[in-house]
Amino acid sequence: MIKIFKLITFLYFCLFSINFALSEENFFNEALKMYQDKKYDDARFMLERNIVFNPKDAKSYLYLAKIYNHEENQRKEEYNLDTALLIEPNNEEVILMLMKIALKKSNYLKVKDLSQTFVKVCKKLCNENEEIQNSLKNIEPENES
Repeated sequence: MIKIFKLITFLYFCLFSINFALSEENFFNEALKMYQDKKYDDARFMLERNIVFNPKDAKSYLYLAKIYNHEENQRKEEYNLDTALLIEPNNEEVILMLMKIALKKSNYLKVKDLSQTFVKVCKKLCNENEEIQNSLKNIEPENES
């Protein structure tokens, strides 16, 4: 009888663990679908929920940053990008978005530093860096800060 109870307990634990793991993935997938449907408030809620269960999910922070970009909340966008970059330092999309923010803020030294990292890690978005570098060429050196 004790063996059956232990087996049932073990099976229940396994099913709970599998269900829990699947629900974490479902939060992100559902949030991504909501984001693509432009339901940003709902997507933000699901992404934040996903972060509760998986605080090291760089994709969730990236999509939160994209939502804040749509809402023109640069402070929260940058915060989420910085967090995503800490988790995944070679994420070219995150680096590119941070470069664009630094460019808007006229922080040209940060753009150059991020660009050096970007060149090392870029695979899909390499041409984007060239556009940013071309825009930097038009700026006089004495204006850098």
